[in-house]
Amino acid sequence: QVQLVESGGGLVQTGGSLRLSCAASRRAFSSNAMGWYRQGPGKQRDVVATISSGGSTNYGDSVKGRFTISKDYGNNTVYLQMNSLKPEDTAVYYCAAGSTVATMWARRFDYWGQGTQVTVSS
Repeated sequence: QVQLVESGGGLVQTGGSLRLSCAASRRAFSSNAMGWYRQGPGKQRDVVATISSGGSTNYGDSVKGRFTISKDYGNNTVYLQMNSLKPEDTAVYYCAAGSTVATMWARRFDYWGQGTQVTVSS
């Protein structure tokens, strides 16, 4: 059973922080790449961060320097630490797993969760 369960979303003011968590099944966590994408109202999916099985990370230009992705190998959990949040970060955030980092940045995912809402007020 492949499962990705996100948590940690909520309402925060501009400049605030949130940490999203993604509890993954072993099969999902063993994917070659994991990451987070977001989708705002009327917008396309926007990949924000990925992490390879070896721990290499990549970030979208809009979140570089503000977001940090990490993996807890003991708990099969992927985190997204979001600092200096802006209203344009408002979206539903999804945890995803894929075959490679490149395919994830091409918005092709093997597995994804139900999403967690992040709302940043101005």
